[in-house]
Amino acid sequence: MNPSLSIAARLEAGKALRKTVPRAAHADWVAATQERDPLELLSRRNQGRIADLVPLRYGRLLRNPFTFLRGSPGLMAHDLASTPTSGLRVQACGDCHLTNFGLFATPERNLVFDLNDFDETLPGPWEWDIKRLTTSFVVAARTSGISDQRARDTATRCARTYRQQLWEFAEMSPLEVWYYRIDVNELAELAPDTASRGRREKFAARARERTGENLYPKITEEHAGRQRFVDDPPLVQRLDEDSWRAPVEAGIEAYRASLPDDRRFVFDRYRLEDFALRVVGIGSVATRCYVALFYCDDRNPLLLQIKEARRSVLEPFAERSQYENEGQRVVVGQRLLQSASDIFLGWLRSADGHDYYVRQLRDMKFTPPVEDFSASQLGHYAEACGWALARAHARTGDAAMISGYLGRGERFDEVLGAFACGYADQIERDHAALTAAEQSGLISAVTGV
Repeated sequence: MNPSLSIAARLEAGKALRKTVPRAAHADWVAATQERDPLELLSRRNQGRIADLVPLRYGRLLRNPFTFLRGSPGLMAHDLASTPTSGLRVQACGDCHLTNFGLFATPERNLVFDLNDFDETLPGPWEWDIKRLTTSFVVAARTSGISDQRARDTATRCARTYRQQLWEFAEMSPLEVWYYRIDVNELAELAPDTASRGRREKFAARARERTGENLYPKITEEHAGRQRFVDDPPLVQRLDEDSWRAPVEAGIEAYRASLPDDRRFVFDRYRLEDFALRVVGIGSVATRCYVALFYCDDRNPLLLQIKEARRSVLEPFAERSQYENEGQRVVVGQRLLQSASDIFLGWLRSADGHDYYVRQLRDMKFTPPVEDFSASQLGHYAEACGWALARAHARTGDAAMISGYLGRGERFDEVLGAFACGYADQIERDHAALTAAEQSGLISAVTGV
């Protein structure tokens, strides 16, 4: 953003970009003319993963087209790189789909709704995030048996809210945008009816119960007078303490150095007690993800997730991260995009050269059960996600220029709805190709886990 230009001038500059890249150019998805092998593109992301867990990753991708979309951000990044862009950039989420939004606690213990996954974050075109988000609504709707027309309408509602909210943020000062949060109480008040308000309040109550303190007794047990993680392979695997203790303590010391002084002061009140491999998510399966148990005394546990940070899927098509440590890339991107972030967010590099970022496990993090949503509920959720994405992009990009490009009318909303449906067809074809590969024995998959 050029602070010397007025809002009106930036709006006009954004509008002028339509001459170079018409908004209608975003409507169609046409697979690149060169050979495109989804299996080969998926296989690239297996490099460097834990080989024994790769079949579990494939098993989760195979569940349905929606889980396939969730677990294959690299494949869509490859495809989005061939689509037109206006040239305007933001700090992109990189894996912007509807289940990467949800509720979580601020440091002040308030609940907000926002983006909550940043493994792939990197500066890039704003179009890539909104196209992946709207596509995810079409795929999720189809997977739930919702009609194609309602699915397209949901994607259009998401795009419309994104555009309208960007116009609102364009009128705000940078500080106003930075301080802006979507509070869960505000979401409840904005519910269209009593039933919707009740659901939102119920989700908030469930989020408040999802804390490390409540999770701790479910995933640990007493062993030889000490609390240890419950061994539950392949999802949770306890490791030999003689082999992990020294390198993990060294890694924790490196993580500690990444924390601001005030957070380090709090962290120093805890001691490391146990450590285990813990499989999470879909796209992250077979990466090195661990959980660590800390105590400050015999009554107060702290659970931290230590998650491997790999090169962003956007990097081959955008730019190399300015940060040498991929964990730092994730942490800085999260702090830029989120309205509030975990106080224990930090990063490290292990002795064997792997980068990680660290955060609290759970901490009121809750994603609504979108697979159970009706078409109407999914539409309301699409508006909330579009709102949150607009806030994130307004923080790190030029909201006025993007708004000038989008315009006041609904043309771009319809364009995004068309793209989302076309690319949803591609997701279904790619999922079918993976299914055929598993059935023919080309890949090995572990399902039902």
